[in-house]
Amino acid sequence: MKHITIAIRITILLAVLTGLVYPAVMTGLAQLIFPRQANGDLVEANGKVVGSELLGQAFTRPEYFHGRPSAAGNGYDGLSSGGSNLGPTSQKLVDRVRGDVQKFRAENPAFKGEIPADMVTASASGLDPDISPAAAEAQVDRVAAARAISPDAVRRLVMDNTEGREWGFLGEPRVNVLKLNLALDRAAPVRK
Repeated sequence: MKHITIAIRITILLAVLTGLVYPAVMTGLAQLIFPRQANGDLVEANGKVVGSELLGQAFTRPEYFHGRPSAAGNGYDGLSSGGSNLGPTSQKLVDRVRGDVQKFRAENPAFKGEIPADMVTASASGLDPDISPAAAEAQVDRVAAARAISPDAVRRLVMDNTEGREWGFLGEPRVNVLKLNLALDRAAPVRK
């Protein structure tokens, strides 16, 4: 009986420490040291939260840059985060990529180059908020035409919103689609 009492006390103690105290301390430290990141890197426009820097969104209108395809649920669904798990020999994946290539060509008829891979392949999470600078460049003419501004003005916005490698050596340069589209709205509002 003595051993059972000790085991129950240790279980309760560890449950309180690891289930309540530790998470509360970590949450408090995160709020104190990194409040913006701890709250999801939320992005505001005109006093309203319009998204997060960390999660992609489905932009489909021609005057906006489009992000990567999403395999997360019904498109960028945080509750269904994850890849499709389709392998390179999967006919379903081949058909989806072919469809995405056709859709990209139809939406960007002025672009004649090789389509950047990130415009037709989903990320592992399905929630990637970034595209490559090449993927942004491939969409410049469509966005410029839809907004009735020069492609060079759009390219400058892309360059201004291109982030380099983390700490100078990790990852690849990238463009956050939400931040770029908000910069577009500020620089050249859509005329209705």
